[in-house]
Amino acid sequence: MIKEVKGDILLSGAQAVAHCVAPLDHFDSGLALHLRDMYPSMVKDFRHYCHIHSPKSGNIWTWAGVGGKRIVNLMAQEPVNSKHSAGHPGKADLSDLDHCLKKLSKFIEDENIENIAIPKLATGVGGLKWDDVEALIQKRLADSKANIFLYSQYVKDLKADE
Repeated sequence: MIKEVKGDILLSGAQAVAHCVAPLDHFDSGLALHLRDMYPSMVKDFRHYCHIHSPKSGNIWTWAGVGGKRIVNLMAQEPVNSKHSAGHPGKADLSDLDHCLKKLSKFIEDENIENIAIPKLATGVGGLKWDDVEALIQKRLADSKANIFLYSQYVKDLKADE
């Protein structure tokens, strides 16, 4: 079930939060920046993972923090330090996001995730159009047994009605 909510995703009570990044991302803008501030060890672990495994766009990497909160990093953006990125994450690609959402769906099933919070993926720094992204989310996650809380409107410090 996908439930559209408004509020501050950082206040979500969901077991997991998914967001978009690029391989070797610096986590220096948007939701990624806030997650970096909340979970600095996640960013360190992510960078280590990227240096060891050299992941490509279209993959996901999950991290579990204190209290069991999981962060699912959807690598839908062009890698940092690619020929087009100038040291910053590049734009997202719908095909890469689709691959990420397929893997997210499998992660939800394999890990028995009951609820997950998702923002408007790849529409900020990623540069994708919300209508296209929303259609992919519906296509890949609508049949999930988990409660998908889709944060379609950010309201700082407001706990959403999940």
